Amino acid sequence: MDFSGVFPALTTPFEADGSVSLADLKHNIHKYNATDLAGYVVLGSTGESVLLKPAEMDGILATVKEAAAKGKKLIAGTGAESTAETIERTKRAAELGYHAALVKTPHYYKPSYKPEVLVAHYRRVADESPIPVLLYSVPQFTGVALESPETVLLAEHANIIGIKESSGNVQRIAEMIAGTPPAFQVLVGSAPTVYPSLVVGARGAILALASALPEKCVALFELARQGHHEKARELQSVLVRASKRIVSEAGIAGLKHVMDQRGYRGGLPRLPLLPLQHEQKKRLNEFVTSLEPAVAKA
Repeated sequence: MDFSGVFPALTTPFEADGSVSLADLKHNIHKYNATDLAGYVVLGSTGESVLLKPAEMDGILATVKEAAAKGKKLIAGTGAESTAETIERTKRAAELGYHAALVKTPHYYKPSYKPEVLVAHYRRVADESPIPVLLYSVPQFTGVALESPETVLLAEHANIIGIKESSGNVQRIAEMIAGTPPAFQVLVGSAPTVYPSLVVGARGAILALASALPEKCVALFELARQGHHEKARELQSVLVRASKRIVSEAGIAGLKHVMDQRGYRGGLPRLPLLPLQHEQKKRLNEFVTSLEPAVAKA
């Protein structure tokens, strides 16, 4: 299974009463189907997965599977705090037809999560998983990072096929690529570092920003793949600014707001995450308007 290309980390739309809007999710998938996105990542950090109930997760997984165009690869976020629940979620994703499981690090008992503990956890999950496993290191949220030594060890497992590395540390990505077999797929999860990560050998990217600017994220990947490095660097600089303002500073609420402006159904985040205030929306609208000419030129 080749996961080259760009995958959006899908958002979860909510109704005014706070319930999940599967209709809005279908709307978004149908629009994304018309782009050159490689597929979809469901129930990741951007999808507010930690704020969802199990039944809601199941409905989201089924809806995306049903709405996705033929040929789009589907990755389900299945990581949980316990190894047993992670395995259960992963088997459910397999039943629904997902191609791979994205498994974040457990993180609550941080002092106990030494490298050998994480290696044992992932090996057990991979042993039990009916589908390939992608490791998921997102230390900005979990406080736990998968470093290159344990990643290299885990890459030896036949059912662990890659990693989404979201720290933004290009050196860490380069070390992982250097130490793992060529078939092991490193996917970058940080929009500001996509181009340098691709240069050192990353296979693709899973990006929150691709939920709002899918065409531009795909364009950057294609420019790098085709060796158009000057144009790729120009577009990367644009996406660095976009990621900072939309994702890093405004968070999921900001990302969803920009999606609303671009014809997708973003909507509100789920509490305790708060929606943007009027002035925040105004500043973000002005930024996106100013961004368009630069994006078009790049």
